[in-house]
Amino acid sequence: MLSGNAIIFLTLVWGTREGQTILQIAECGFACSEGVSCKNKVNRNIFNSFCRQPPFSMAPPTLESLMLSTVMKCAHRESCALHLSVGASLVMEGSLRGLEICLLSLDTQETRCHSIRIPKVSSQKMVGKTLQVHFDCFEVSVAQHLYVTVKTIPYYCKVQISREYHVEDCTDADVARNIAACFAGRLQYNVDHVQKAIEVHFADIPRGQPYYVRLCLKWFACEDYSPPVLVNAEQPGKPVSLKYSQLLPCLCIEGWAAVPDAVRIQICPFENDTRILWDYIFYNPFTQSLSWEPPCPVQGEVHLCGMSELGHQCWELSHTGRTVPGNVHYLQVDPQPWLCMKFTTLQGSWVKCPFADRKFPGWKMKIHQLPDKLRAFFISKTPARFQVRLCNRSNPSHCHVLKTISVTPQGGADATGHIDIPESEVCSPDICIQGWRTDVDYSIPVQMCDIRCNNSSKKKHRGLPNSPLSIHKWEGRVLASP
Repeated sequence: MLSGNAIIFLTLVWGTREGQTILQIAECGFACSEGVSCKNKVNRNIFNSFCRQPPFSMAPPTLESLMLSTVMKCAHRESCALHLSVGASLVMEGSLRGLEICLLSLDTQETRCHSIRIPKVSSQKMVGKTLQVHFDCFEVSVAQHLYVTVKTIPYYCKVQISREYHVEDCTDADVARNIAACFAGRLQYNVDHVQKAIEVHFADIPRGQPYYVRLCLKWFACEDYSPPVLVNAEQPGKPVSLKYSQLLPCLCIEGWAAVPDAVRIQICPFENDTRILWDYIFYNPFTQSLSWEPPCPVQGEVHLCGMSELGHQCWELSHTGRTVPGNVHYLQVDPQPWLCMKFTTLQGSWVKCPFADRKFPGWKMKIHQLPDKLRAFFISKTPARFQVRLCNRSNPSHCHVLKTISVTPQGGADATGHIDIPESEVCSPDICIQGWRTDVDYSIPVQMCDIRCNNSSKKKHRGLPNSPLSIHKWEGRVLASP
């Protein structure tokens, strides 16, 4: 006797398929136990989606097993399709009329159902016996993720078996040999730098198999760079010319067979040539923002840096490190010729100085000698604020701060302001005058040292200090937000 709250325990039979050869079938079909006549139909009876409680007088029907496997149906060699083979067994009782088998694709959420029905006369003879059902007409795709459910007809509550199933992918030898979606072949190419074109053709593609080829930019997925080109099956060896504008490191060639869900092959021949990415630096003079917006993802780190006087080293500014991939933005940047961007990747380091051509207005600090004093001038094409710092250069790597003075802005073209410094405070080979812009977040200090206060005075100008220790000290103060 079966009560309404009873749960029927089901036995699942599930064998490993590892190492097994996929069975080939001549035609798909269905079958029931020997001597039982059964019919197959696409199930469109929505009412069988709702379960009913079996009568108390009825012995509980039992679904004993569910066996799933992949089989292959081939019209001819290299033209095959995959099918799911479903085998189930049911202990019959008088009211049952068969089984319903449903397939849900977890990739697309599409559901397909078939009913295997037996006549009433046959079901009466089968009471207490086991009905075996076999069905293999569900066509499936390579690597498809399925959810298979077998229920009774009519559907009695909790009398069903469900199972997830993964169809073999192209790593399976049988699938790779016989399913068109796995015929990826091999890509070969030549670059025509004059015509800016990449000539591509496939190798090891079965005859009669059309395929697609395209250029794409590889980010998380490969995004269209050029429309796919269809290569006809009648011209399997014909090369395809794909135009490009730049050979970017994320520019890839992709090809695949012209069948649904085909495996794609991809090569990115320029992935190690990242130098071109450093040209994508933009400066907005209205917002004073400096940006790097690479057209390809690249792993590494970006810093602002200050180029040394001899141009052989760029000292990284503190608090400017940015980890990429992704765009990099710096706000309130002073467009100085010696302010640069430093890129560091696994391939090495590169420095780009976007203001080196002096297309953007800059500023200068000049020292004039007057009686008993020195005058520090700041000249700028755009409004700006400056400070002066006197420091004692106790050694080449350190300049101890003695005094900080803000420069009072003054009107007039190209005259931003000046301050006067008594000779007694600066006329020493160890005293330096540092000047820098204070109304921006990122600026490189200018330093003048070895100032001798006489008519043959010699002024030694340095755009940057000669050691990383001293520049880091300056940057910590220069880069602080006001």
